[in-house]
Amino acid sequence: MAEKNECVVKVPLFTWFAGYHRSWLRGDMIAGVTVWAVLVPEALAYAQIAGVSPVVGLYAAPGALILYAAFGSSRHLVTGPMAATAALSAAAVGELAAGGSDAFVQLTITLALVVGILALAAGVLRLGFLASFISEPVLKGFVIGLALTIMVGQLPKLFGIEKSEGAFFQQLWGLLGDLGDTSGPTLVVGVLSLLLVVGLKRYLPVVPGALVAVLLGILAVNLFDLDGHGVAIVGHIESGLPSFGLPDVAAHSYLDLSALAVGVMLIGFAEGLGAAKTYAAKNHYEIDANRELIGLGAANLASGLSSGMVVNGSLSKTAVNGSAGARSQFSSLVVAALAVVTLLFLTGLFEDLPEATLAAIVVAALIELVDIEALIHLYRFHTRGAGRAYALAARPDFAAAGAALLGVLVFDTVPGLFIGIAVSLLLLLYRASRPHIAVLGRDSAASGRWSDIQRDPVNERVPGVVVLRPESGLFFANADAVRDAIRAHAAVKGTKAVVLDAETVPSIDVTAVSMLVELAGDLRRDGIELVLARDVAAVRGLVQLGEGDTPLRTYPTVRAAIAALEK
Repeated sequence: MAEKNECVVKVPLFTWFAGYHRSWLRGDMIAGVTVWAVLVPEALAYAQIAGVSPVVGLYAAPGALILYAAFGSSRHLVTGPMAATAALSAAAVGELAAGGSDAFVQLTITLALVVGILALAAGVLRLGFLASFISEPVLKGFVIGLALTIMVGQLPKLFGIEKSEGAFFQQLWGLLGDLGDTSGPTLVVGVLSLLLVVGLKRYLPVVPGALVAVLLGILAVNLFDLDGHGVAIVGHIESGLPSFGLPDVAAHSYLDLSALAVGVMLIGFAEGLGAAKTYAAKNHYEIDANRELIGLGAANLASGLSSGMVVNGSLSKTAVNGSAGARSQFSSLVVAALAVVTLLFLTGLFEDLPEATLAAIVVAALIELVDIEALIHLYRFHTRGAGRAYALAARPDFAAAGAALLGVLVFDTVPGLFIGIAVSLLLLLYRASRPHIAVLGRDSAASGRWSDIQRDPVNERVPGVVVLRPESGLFFANADAVRDAIRAHAAVKGTKAVVLDAETVPSIDVTAVSMLVELAGDLRRDGIELVLARDVAAVRGLVQLGEGDTPLRTYPTVRAAIAALEK
């Protein structure tokens, strides 16, 4: 019976509630109302990015907020529709159904379910570490490209013209070609809405600019009959709760969407995890990446089962939540309750909302994501005196960010995503195969201390002896690069010995052992000794196992190796 109990998986629910203090209630209530004021207009706008009715964004919110609060590990993260995953959703579903069709809506809901299933499975299998394989530079480049693509897709609504299909450059070319058909009233509404949202965010950040723009836009439509002057409005929005259950699609549709759903899940997870870690660090608690996956999965399952769209953690709404005084996920429960009230009683209020105002809200939210300064930082990082090794590390980061950015702009969002992931893996392999090999010198002021002469140029070098330190594990992928580096230093005139300091070599494989043994023999024939220093048991044991009769000797310290060579 005891063995049976050990097999039961205990899933923590509402862990934040166990340590809840009554003093937090006021802050959580205020934060919930504040986030609701931001979430409603953004949910309507992001649903349009996904290519579905605005109300689908509201359908997604309540269940996602409640289920993440139950399973997630962050006390501050707000979950809901987001621009990046909404755009990915539109791109993924657009490959299987025509935009505006009922099939498109049903597949959008299906995608949320597939993302939920994949994220839930990944969390149960403890695959949270996979997010680390999308490097920050690649994610930065992808998000900038995605933001630019979404923005250029929203600009036609600001000008009152038809949107062109295709990737970024096709849409931009179509926009420029149709500028002659601009609707004056629509442009005025869009520009004023954009200035209002951006201005309030900059000068009065405590005021929910998106909600103010929405209310004024609705008021303007009713006062000046703007829809009668060519200004497009959202139109009818169904009131009431959504229908619950599975979407009306064939079973194979789940499989058809699964490959693209992996990309949507990774981006949503990475974005949400980044926001969660940011506020966990500020408030001194830990984030569990696997519970974040489970929370993401549960939120998307709840959204899909309530006719919603893909959801994920939102950095912007989480920032609003934290700045408004939230201390726990109770604020998310308040937002969920207010979203239900909105669906039941307030949807009619948003039917007269100008589409140009919605587009302005989206553009204002995306401006912050176009972080050109970060790209400049990656490019200029090598000039800041960090040393040549760090310069070489920064260049691949900039190249990776640029590849992801151009991949999205040229090939569209989904191909751009996979280009970014491929570049992340290539960058990992590139760095692993080219470890930094430091040349060490002895500190005259601290006997026995050896450090990189690039960092401490006053260190003394032993005549005729080169001390090298590989700053990585040695294995098949970098064995040739390490061998070439050792040979290059051994070839310097006057070199009689090379000491390989293994202090920063945590592991070594058979390929690297064979390389060292063979290289020691080759250098011995040239009159040069190759010895291994530092008493690293795993390294020393495997090297000794592979030595045979070859002259690769090991010493406990660099100092001992130098002393033996000088005899």
